[in-house]
Amino acid sequence: MRVREKGDRGVVQSVVLFLGVSVLSGALAAGLAIPFAGLAGFTTEKTHETLQDLPQELKTAPPARTSKIVAADGSLIAYLYEQNRVPITLAQVNPIMRKAIVAIEDDRFYEHGALDAKGTLRAMLRNQSEGSVQQGGSSITQQYVKLSLIAKAKTPEEYQEATASTYQRKIAELRYAVAVEKEFSKDEILEKYLNLANFGDGAYGVEAAARHYFSTTAAKLTLPQAALLAGLVKNPTGYDPTNSPKRAKDRRDVVLRRMQELNVITAKQATDAIRTPVYDPKKVNKVPNGCAASDYPFYCEYAYSKLLENPAFGPDEKSRAHYVKTAGITVKTSLDPKIQRAAEAAIKSKSKPADTTIAAVTMVQPGSGLVKGMAQSKPYGDGTNHTTSYNYNVEKTYAGGYGGFQNGSTMKAFTIAAAIQQGIPLNYRINSPSPIDLSGVKFKTCTGTTSDPDYHPKNSTRSGDLTMIEAAKASTNTYFLQLSQRTGLCAIATIAAKLGMRDAQTLQPLQQVISMTLGVDNVSPLMLANAYATFAARGKYCKPLAVTSITSAAGKPIKTPGIDCNQALEQPVADGVNRVLHEVMGKGGTGNRLNFGPSDLAGKTGTIQDNKAVWFSGYSSTMAAASVVADAKLPYTNLMYGHTLNGKDIADPSGSGTAGPIWEAAMRAALKGTAETHFVPPSDKTIRGDVKDLPFVTGMSVQDATNRLQGAGFQVTVAPGQVDSQEATGTVAYTSPRQRDGAPEGSLVTIYISNGKNGQQPPPPPTSPQPPNPPNTGKPGGNPQCPPWHPKYPNCGGR
Repeated sequence: MRVREKGDRGVVQSVVLFLGVSVLSGALAAGLAIPFAGLAGFTTEKTHETLQDLPQELKTAPPARTSKIVAADGSLIAYLYEQNRVPITLAQVNPIMRKAIVAIEDDRFYEHGALDAKGTLRAMLRNQSEGSVQQGGSSITQQYVKLSLIAKAKTPEEYQEATASTYQRKIAELRYAVAVEKEFSKDEILEKYLNLANFGDGAYGVEAAARHYFSTTAAKLTLPQAALLAGLVKNPTGYDPTNSPKRAKDRRDVVLRRMQELNVITAKQATDAIRTPVYDPKKVNKVPNGCAASDYPFYCEYAYSKLLENPAFGPDEKSRAHYVKTAGITVKTSLDPKIQRAAEAAIKSKSKPADTTIAAVTMVQPGSGLVKGMAQSKPYGDGTNHTTSYNYNVEKTYAGGYGGFQNGSTMKAFTIAAAIQQGIPLNYRINSPSPIDLSGVKFKTCTGTTSDPDYHPKNSTRSGDLTMIEAAKASTNTYFLQLSQRTGLCAIATIAAKLGMRDAQTLQPLQQVISMTLGVDNVSPLMLANAYATFAARGKYCKPLAVTSITSAAGKPIKTPGIDCNQALEQPVADGVNRVLHEVMGKGGTGNRLNFGPSDLAGKTGTIQDNKAVWFSGYSSTMAAASVVADAKLPYTNLMYGHTLNGKDIADPSGSGTAGPIWEAAMRAALKGTAETHFVPPSDKTIRGDVKDLPFVTGMSVQDATNRLQGAGFQVTVAPGQVDSQEATGTVAYTSPRQRDGAPEGSLVTIYISNGKNGQQPPPPPTSPQPPNPPNTGKPGGNPQCPPWHPKYPNCGGR
């Protein structure tokens, strides 16, 4: 008997609760509620507090929408979403779909207010008899409220509160539903509900569901299709046809019979629809999500990382990622499909995923910084089957960024720029033997000096008395080491920094060590290609740019960083660098085999110590690219031993022979069909340099020569050891630069000391005046009696 009384009391509480919320919703006539007013005491204190404390209106968040990243031509790169949703208006929904959802979820939707009194009472009585919430009975308006509260939840606690199986939540939903019914029409509520509902298998909203399950639109849904979707909202996972076709069909048929019972459709229509297959697996259109599903996953991740740097999307990375994946924005990038295909084809033709090395190339547009393409030999993946999640083209600070490799002699381009900037001429000669002893020699840095107590660098190519152009063509190490001593490392580091060169692992400035011109720290192909693009753009540096524009779901522009350029180098300096690196592509240059087409090309090879990575970076006036082949597994090992590229053993790794062909293939395809371009010739001043005359010191004692040079405003250093010369032992054999070439004011002049072994005597003076002989250029036709060059004998070439 006691149990029965307890049960009766529970039923009465449910009825009172139902009547209380009914009054709130306006669903019942006032007179109907009056006879039960005395039962109000059965409501709980918590219910009373809930009713009193609820706000008067529902504040909703915009429904999460699918965003997308597109290429420069508008073609799709990737979809980004937390919920795959494409919001539409109710007018874009087939009327049969509207009728199906109303029939199965709330057939009296257009007749009652926020609450369906009959349905709610039936559910509450059953729930009370079961001791828990077993049946919904919620109106479409209440369901919309619940979905809105779930969508707005930002924490696990808020989500739990929005989905809790309690009467307090139901009452809260009802109070919000009353507010919604006051603010919106029934059609507006139904539209919002259809756009917000979960239809299973990652499809949110009726439009996304129609596209996903049937490859159609909400406007073109058929009766059986509409019935299937209407049945899904009750249990999106359980009734998902891609998971359980039989359960999905059973549920769909329930909807169809309910529509028949309500006279929405005829018995024949219901029967015909029931006989149709539940769905066609071939028409299921799974919308890929994220960069991993993109045709360009590495570029996509780079662009996505740039989005996460945009403060317009939120105060931190987490909130920015949420915004990007829910705001329905369209992100346009600089990726050019033609150039991307060129990069990919070059990689594919010159390497294989199974190689023990990696190959990568990045292509950048000079004068804008637009990153047009990037490709690499290892496909995107989890590391199995020769895949990788590392992007070998970008810095470590970006998603998956590997962080680069030491760039070898491609650093010499920045030394050339520093020299030209200081007025050093392109024909500046330095005696460049191999090896050379630079032990203890001081190199100026931005904070002082640096040296190496035991440093004997060698050349792997040409040695001798070379000009800057000759040394660049041969990539002569000892020349550029001495040139970097004259310019100072600070000047090189400053120019490199202005052109965006940083340590790709840490983004810290490059180290100022004496071997800096031969390669320092790790740099990425993107970084190097963009720096060389600055030379192509006549000194105009532009920050690398992947995201060019962003538009909202409404089609309005969203602020994003655009093209950002500055004149980092004076144009004459860049023109001089272009001339020198253009000669590298000419006859006798390390890039000669890579030269092609009518347009001017410039470039530089790079090989790091022990051949652990090889580079080629080069450009035309309209496109720049940097390619690298490297060992990407620690510890790095020599590419010559046990490494493969394009399925073959690497016998002789080099910048021109290994990385160069990738660069050439990519550039050749990218420039195909484009207009012929040429570099602006350097000025005569750039070629000849901003120099002053050097005093004649040959044959003098070292001290006298030093005093005389310093008195003329030059710095002086003495080369170690002695050289073959006809001058007396211990006196000055010659200087570098030569007297005939002059030197920039205040620059460093190196004195070479004679060993007296080359005792060639000058010819006897003429007995009568004769016209001077032409200068001895070392070419056929010169006077064989003249020494190569000597200011003592003006008739043999003079200065």
